[in-house]
Amino acid sequence: MDFKDIVGHEEIIKHFKSSIEQNKVAHAYIINGEADSGKKMLARTFAATLQCEGNGISPCNACKSCNKVATGNHPDIITVTHEKEGLISVDEIRTQLIDDVYTKPYESKYKIYIIPDAELLNIQAQNAILKTIEEPPAYAVIMLLTSNINKLLETVRSRCIILNTKPIRERDMLTYLKGMGLNEDKAYFCLDFAQGNLGKAIKLANNEEYTRIIDSVVSVLKKIHEMDVDDLSTALKTIQDFKLSINDYLDLMIMWYRDVLMLKVTGNIDKLLFKSEYTTMKKQAALMSYECIDHKIDAIQVAEQRLMANANFDITIELLLLTLKEN
Repeated sequence: MDFKDIVGHEEIIKHFKSSIEQNKVAHAYIINGEADSGKKMLARTFAATLQCEGNGISPCNACKSCNKVATGNHPDIITVTHEKEGLISVDEIRTQLIDDVYTKPYESKYKIYIIPDAELLNIQAQNAILKTIEEPPAYAVIMLLTSNINKLLETVRSRCIILNTKPIRERDMLTYLKGMGLNEDKAYFCLDFAQGNLGKAIKLANNEEYTRIIDSVVSVLKKIHEMDVDDLSTALKTIQDFKLSINDYLDLMIMWYRDVLMLKVTGNIDKLLFKSEYTTMKKQAALMSYECIDHKIDAIQVAEQRLMANANFDITIELLLLTLKEN
């Protein structure tokens, strides 16, 4: 782990390094950004630096502490886990953090707690952790990583340093993706899809699940205008298979209609993400007005927001499919 190996996020890295140099490390941080945007890597590298025996502004990756971080065995860096898929309970926070934080570090200057998916903390868990954030022991550092900061109580947010991840520059992402051995076409597809999120681009490049999602999105949207009630029911069941990856699924739907819009405006196939579907997209571009395409993109974004607010999955997707079917 090293800050120099992290692509982008220069402002967050600068903040971390400055806080170490000036001996102004905070007791509580929120790193906010979309899934796969690099929050865990930032948190773990910061934690490794704080515990490093070299006392620098980056981990030395050679000392005993750094070796333990690399193998995931550092006793003073605790990653909070949870059993239920969509919930971090108050009991889990008490057991792993609140009841543990007042035990002094075993071998380091700090005792660091990393809470991935902090938006899953229920109200009781947030209120419980609030007391610790308000009056932490001098050695404690708590890092909440979230893709939806609005799920955290204002009282929690106001007591933390908030650091927001930002999209990574295209040239930096492209250099990294080509360095993975991707050919230019695949690298640009991943780049266009990820919209500045390197982690999402890497997952697309490496994960067969993403190929299945892409194939499903194409199969649904190619035929959406001709679908009857039974077809829509089948499409809903198909999308249910990707419930755990629904944000990526909906993002690809948006990219589809942006391609249709791009084709309608420019007629240029080179700008398309779904180049292989040029013929279908040309037909859809001719059928739909600009307002109609914008309306469909807005409908997908509304569906994303509803699902983030825990709306019923089947009803949300069914309403979306009905909207997308309209011309």
